[in-house]
Amino acid sequence: MAVTLLGASEIRRLAADLDVIPTKKLGQNFVVDANTVRRIVQVAGVRAGESVVEVGPGLGSLTLAILEAGASVTAVEIDHRLAERLTHTAAAHGASSDALRVVDADALRVTELPGDPTVLVANLPYNVSVPVLLHFLETFPSLQRGVVMVQAEVGERLAAPPGSKTYGAPSVKAAWYGPWRLAGNVSRQVFWPVPNVDSVLVAFERAAAPFGSEDERTRTFQIVDAAFQQRRKMLRQALSAVLGGSAAEASAVLQTAGVAPTARGEELGVAEFFAIARALPSL
Repeated sequence: MAVTLLGASEIRRLAADLDVIPTKKLGQNFVVDANTVRRIVQVAGVRAGESVVEVGPGLGSLTLAILEAGASVTAVEIDHRLAERLTHTAAAHGASSDALRVVDADALRVTELPGDPTVLVANLPYNVSVPVLLHFLETFPSLQRGVVMVQAEVGERLAAPPGSKTYGAPSVKAAWYGPWRLAGNVSRQVFWPVPNVDSVLVAFERAAAPFGSEDERTRTFQIVDAAFQQRRKMLRQALSAVLGGSAAEASAVLQTAGVAPTARGEELGVAEFFAIARALPSL
């Protein structure tokens, strides 16, 4: 039996049955267009037999499109009503009972997932998209690639190169795990309710080898945060607190790392920030 997708009218009926009113607090904007969810799955290159994790499945639009492609899905949903209903919706639309597992939990608190998923595909809530992505990439090394739909501003930051206007701490932290790219725009009209922001698809692939150890990642991210908290200052000033306590000590560490003390954080890529972390005597 082929898996069928949700239509706009059925999505509204499901929401009414569950007494679900999409809220800004949870960043809920449900996708009501079948072509859009199929496009997300296609861009992600989901293949039959793959194990996919989806964050915030909502009423199941994207979930069914992933199942339609023949993959298995672990769906992480914070809303208890939606989590409970999702398995019933999937069964009613032709999905086999063993193809979907629902984790009723806050995605930011999940530390274990069944099936060791290798692909992340999600329509992420706008208010937690970056923390969720970084948490999943840090916590689940089995994830090798993915495509997420996020607010356009967030997607542009994730994929931004050094020196661009949108480049910032999220750009560097995301790049720690591998390359990111913008993979297409999404019309506001495919959502219910229609959001007041634009959305984009962002794709990523995990690097073949990690940059460094967990301790080195933690230290690198501390340096990144400090650099962008005072992004207009030279690094010898912006990083003085985390590189010894004075501008002179910070300059010495930066020079050891091969980074000009007069540079600014927005000029550096993740490799340069990692070099600074490794230049610290404590590592």
